Amino acid sequence: MGTPILWVGFNLLVLLALALDLGVFHRKAHKIKLGEAVFGSALWITLALVFGWGIWHWHGEQRGLEYFTGYVIEKALSVDNLFVFLVIFRTFQVPEAVQHRVLAWGILGALVMRGVMIAAGAVLVARFQWILPAFGVFLVYTGLHMLWKREKAVHYEKNPIFRFASSHLRVTKEYRGERFFLKDGGQLFATPLFLVLLIVEITDVTFAVDSIPAIFGITRDPFIVYTSNVFAILGLRALYFLLADVLDYFQYLGIGLAVVLMFIGGKMVADPWVHISVVLSLGAVGGTLLLAMLISVLTRPAKKKKEPGTG
Repeated sequence: MGTPILWVGFNLLVLLALALDLGVFHRKAHKIKLGEAVFGSALWITLALVFGWGIWHWHGEQRGLEYFTGYVIEKALSVDNLFVFLVIFRTFQVPEAVQHRVLAWGILGALVMRGVMIAAGAVLVARFQWILPAFGVFLVYTGLHMLWKREKAVHYEKNPIFRFASSHLRVTKEYRGERFFLKDGGQLFATPLFLVLLIVEITDVTFAVDSIPAIFGITRDPFIVYTSNVFAILGLRALYFLLADVLDYFQYLGIGLAVVLMFIGGKMVADPWVHISVVLSLGAVGGTLLLAMLISVLTRPAKKKKEPGTG
């Protein structure tokens, strides 16, 4: 579907949005307040919906449904990313004022890496017919693994890239505002904020290994895969600051995501014999996620009120 003009125009739009975000609206590091997070999240969701309407209008209902289904899957899986980002920021005690800066640069790197992964995936899908069923088996395994291992442990210290960077770079003992690098005594030092950024990038690649094959289970059009990915990622920062204080409420969202991955994986494996329409896929994905969030809210134990006279 994507002509060279569409590809170039879309990426220029993304670069312009990021330049305005980093260079104008968030030039100075500050704590993101609730109102700002609500506005940013609503803006990116609106842009994603308008873009999807454009695909529906100009390229037909089938392509529009594929885009919206891919966007819902990516958006849901990106919420799972937020749990891990929350753990990373708490573990490294990252100041709230610079958390947006880390996520902004992390997302910029994620766009580049995901673009490469999507391009590679599109080539493999076009050349080898067995790739999609193989992706499907992998997604079913990933979903089952998510059910077996529910905890959000982040073993960043075991990653070879992180271990190499932390042992071969000069790293300052404390944060230096929003700076990733600085010069001191004629020597270049990295700050702990750079290591946090590195962990965010590594984490995103890990999640992309699951999410990108999932969208190829909905559509084989690289343009739809890429644009749905990009819009989901671009809204991730605002969504983090909007949901950071309530993420713990969605205790069953992980189960919902596991079911979604297994459904998409099963669809990819069974596709040669059983065709599941995009409409049914969108309904199954959206219904599963809404049910998981509803159960999370309804089953969360209420906080006990303090007895009079207690501290």
